[in-house]
Amino acid sequence: MVTEVRQYGVADLESVGGMPMLLDASGDGGSAVAWVQQRQKELSEIVASNGALLIRGLKIHGSAQFGQILSTVFGSDLLEYVYRSTPRTALRGNVYTATEYPASEVIPQHNENAYSRSWPMRIAFLCMIPPETGGATPIGDSRAVYDLLPEDLRRKFEEKGVMYVRNYSTLDLPWSEVFQTESREEVEKYCSDNGLEFEWLENDGLRTRQVNPAVAEHPVTGEKLWFNQAHLFHVSNLKKDIADTLIASLGEDNLPRNSYYGDGSPIEGEALETIRQVYEQTKIRFPWEKNDLMLLDNMLFTHGREAYTGARKVLTGMACPNR
Repeated sequence: MVTEVRQYGVADLESVGGMPMLLDASGDGGSAVAWVQQRQKELSEIVASNGALLIRGLKIHGSAQFGQILSTVFGSDLLEYVYRSTPRTALRGNVYTATEYPASEVIPQHNENAYSRSWPMRIAFLCMIPPETGGATPIGDSRAVYDLLPEDLRRKFEEKGVMYVRNYSTLDLPWSEVFQTESREEVEKYCSDNGLEFEWLENDGLRTRQVNPAVAEHPVTGEKLWFNQAHLFHVSNLKKDIADTLIASLGEDNLPRNSYYGDGSPIEGEALETIRQVYEQTKIRFPWEKNDLMLLDNMLFTHGREAYTGARKVLTGMACPNR
């Protein structure tokens, strides 16, 4: 007897925050890996056309199975997290914990690795332990962010780009963690291969600079997207008292990270505030449930993290390099 496999499309998605996104798989039963394998083509097509897919009701047992599911859906090996921006714990098979910032902190909306010239086209999140309160991973449409920003602001960023300056030290991530090596030669090779200017400083310090576009064009849809992390890298992303203390003690040139226009001129506070307001305006929130699986086109959709209480555990994996 052959069991009929139910297939899904965008028309089957339930609305979350006004967007069709949720696929309820709780009634299908059986192995999560087998369920995904039987529907790989359809799931991949939903992510490609919709940009975001939240699957609820699968029973996913740990990081290894999560990684296997992602490799199946995305049709690609998972990527190693290199040129790091945030602290994460590597589990197995290039599956990681989501950014390990204190529970009281909010992580603003962003596209993964949009500060770099290499990024994953696909990113996924698995909720292993839902928080008691808060702790959502909001998503947002990068096309909407671009469209909602004032035209003069967009034009200035498009013309100039964004310069990212990083000083690697114990105040942030040391260069050995960012580049996943203790070798200066390997760091220099990575920088040279990826268009990063580098400068070794005293006390084993390192400074890098890179100018990247602020706006990207999606390689499949051709749509313009707001795709950078100027608002995250800028010192104003820190609480004001912390930012003031760091500037007073280190000087602006030695801040752990900062962003400028591509010509090195300062980004206006008003521009950054407008960008942050638009990111907030485009957020789509949903409360995590155990075993929720979120699949995203990393260029089409941003993600973030809200503050929480309780023992929250969310895993992440990335695939399909842009180049």
